[in-house]
Amino acid sequence: MFEKFRKFDIQTSDPEVRIHGVVGGAGEPVLLIHGNPLTHVHWHLVAPRLAERFTVVATDLRGYGDSSKPRGLPDHSNYSFRRMAQDQLEVMAHLGFEKFSVAGHDRGARTAYRMALDHPERVLRFASIDIVPTHYALTHITREWALNSYHWFFMAQPYDIPEKLLEGKERYYIDRKLTKMGIGKGGFTPETLAEYARCCTPENLHAVCEDYRAGATVDFEMDKADFEAGRKIGSPTLVIWGEKSHTEKMFNPREAWPPYAANIVKFCPLPCGHYPAEQAPDVLCDELLIFFGG
Repeated sequence: MFEKFRKFDIQTSDPEVRIHGVVGGAGEPVLLIHGNPLTHVHWHLVAPRLAERFTVVATDLRGYGDSSKPRGLPDHSNYSFRRMAQDQLEVMAHLGFEKFSVAGHDRGARTAYRMALDHPERVLRFASIDIVPTHYALTHITREWALNSYHWFFMAQPYDIPEKLLEGKERYYIDRKLTKMGIGKGGFTPETLAEYARCCTPENLHAVCEDYRAGATVDFEMDKADFEAGRKIGSPTLVIWGEKSHTEKMFNPREAWPPYAANIVKFCPLPCGHYPAEQAPDVLCDELLIFFGG
């Protein structure tokens, strides 16, 4: 994987965090950010093709993959999407890119959402993959969605309840999480599943819990304040989701996104589940090439 890419580990302004990733290709910069419980490897079928036209950077979020995994702060702010977005901005600046386009999936899309909202001068284009905005999701909860997305609330429980319940069961958890539990799962190769299992450690699971604790508290409060103030993402936005995913089954993205993004270029359902980059990489790449090249 990523044979023509260069690995890096970049120190951020947080002394406890270095961000791991890869960079390759040539052209205008594009940042790819994975979701939970994945790593930059999620983009291995997409990044090489994008790199034929762009300089592609794919990172591991703090707490994930081979990036640092600091202990969560009492208010969970060091795992907020704002802090995770800041990591990514610093990585791109270190690589020489003050302005760039970004595609994010799942938690990576929520990180990119915050980045585009807070730093419109740096985000040229934003592609969101298989989410609705966090504020919308948490203010439109249904019984069906809560059952399917139970992990939002399980992982957000106080330290160290979910950590202890998952301790020693990391391989079982990652296999079930990615292939069995919920709507639109599966589509992974044994090689990628093995990589995600390698990275599913007690330290990673603590970080994931802190990610979800932040999402339910400090992130929600930021999003609520922005929504009530009428702040929207101004960058050109591509909204992608899987027709077989929970995003399609539980929400209507065409209704969910306009209150949060002022310049939606296209709504783009794809013939796949929750993981387009591994379930439908060719059609996803086609859409990203058109959008980022526009």
